[in-house]
Amino acid sequence: MTSPNPGDREKVVSKLPAGLQQKLKIRTAQHSIDIQHAVEAGITAWRGLGANLSPIDTAGAKSFSTWLPPSQWEAFRADCAARGVSLVQGLSQSVQLWLDKNPAPHVQRPVVVRRLVICNQKGGVGKTAITAGTGEALAEDPERLHPVRVSKYLADARANAETGTEAIDDDPLDYEDLPGLGLRVLLVDFDPQCHLTKQLGHEPLPLDGDSLTKHMAGEGKGDIHDLVVTVEDDLFGDRLHLLPACTDAFLLDVKLSGVRAREAALERALAPLEQDYDAILVDCPPSLGLSMDAAAYYGRRRPEEEPGNSGVLVVVQAEDSSADAYGLLTSQIEDLRSDMALELDYLGIVVNHYDARRGYIATSSLENWMEIKDPRVVGLIGDLKNRKRPYG
Repeated sequence: MTSPNPGDREKVVSKLPAGLQQKLKIRTAQHSIDIQHAVEAGITAWRGLGANLSPIDTAGAKSFSTWLPPSQWEAFRADCAARGVSLVQGLSQSVQLWLDKNPAPHVQRPVVVRRLVICNQKGGVGKTAITAGTGEALAEDPERLHPVRVSKYLADARANAETGTEAIDDDPLDYEDLPGLGLRVLLVDFDPQCHLTKQLGHEPLPLDGDSLTKHMAGEGKGDIHDLVVTVEDDLFGDRLHLLPACTDAFLLDVKLSGVRAREAALERALAPLEQDYDAILVDCPPSLGLSMDAAAYYGRRRPEEEPGNSGVLVVVQAEDSSADAYGLLTSQIEDLRSDMALELDYLGIVVNHYDARRGYIATSSLENWMEIKDPRVVGLIGDLKNRKRPYG
C-alpha cells in the first residue's frame, strides 16, 4: 500500500514482527540514521541475493510503515512473488539482513577516565540530583531506548539573552527515544550529609569502619574497592556504582590540614578505582574548604587528556544567592588554577529549579546566567515540584 510523499519518497505500509521493529528502532538510533534509509538498504541487499534466506517467524506481525524511493516497493513486491515468499516474510528478511550487516556499535570509552566534579558552596541547589541523574544517564543500557527530554527551552533562553528579545516560549518539546551510552560509572558521595548515598537507597558508612575520608588522610584500613556498592536497576546492569559517604567527612578539612600534598588527596584515594570506570562523578559538599580544593584538583586536565573530558560542573538556581555563591566558588577555583598552574576546565553551568512563573527575579537571574559566556549555561532544569514535565 503506497501514498504520495511531498518529497521524493513514497509511503509504504506492511507488517513486521514487533521484536524486529524494536531492534530496527534501536539499531538505527545507535547508528544515527533514519529507519527509512535502513529499510531501503535492507531491501536493496535482499533483492541482490542469489538465494532465499532462512524463514523468519512472522506470527503476530504488527503494522509497520516507512518511506521508500519511488518504485522500490513495487519492484520488491514483484521479487517476493517471484521467489515464492510473502511480502511480510520478504520485508522481515530484508530488515534482519540490514541488522546483520550493521551490528550495534561498541560503547565509546574515553582514553582517560572522565571526572566530573559537581559543585557549589551553596546548599540546596540540587547538586545531588544532578549528580545522580547524570550518572544514571551515562550508565543506561545501550541496547534499549530511553526517553530523553530534548528541549528548545535552553536554546531559546540563550538566544533571547543574546538578542534582548521577549521571554522564552514556555513549551518544552516531547521526549525523544535514544539508546543509552552504556558507560561504567562511579558516583562518589563526597558530602558528609550523605544525601546521595541515601537517595540511591544505601546506608552511610559506619564511623568506626573504613571510609573515603580515612583513605584521603592516609588512614585507610583496607582496599577502597570494598567500600563500593552497586546501584541496582535493570537499566544500568552492573555499570552504575556508588562510593557511599560517611559522616566522618565533617572532619575532613581538619585531617587534610596535616596531609602532604593535600590537594591531591582525593586523587590518591580514588586512583585504585579508576581503571574500573569510564566516568567518575563527585558530589561535593557545600563548602569552600580544603575538601573543595581536593575535589577541584581531581577534575584537572591530565597530560594527553582532551579539553572538556573532565572538569567542574557548577549547579546554580535562578536567584541572587546562587550568584553570590558562584562568585566565591569561581574565585577559589581561579586561585587554585593560578597557584598550582592547573589546566582545570569548567564543563558549564546548570541552572536548576527554574520556574518563570516566579516572576522577574527568576527571569532576570536566568538572563544574567545566560550572559556569562565562559563558562556557559549547558543545562536548564524546570522546578519539578511545580511542573508535570521537566525542561531537560
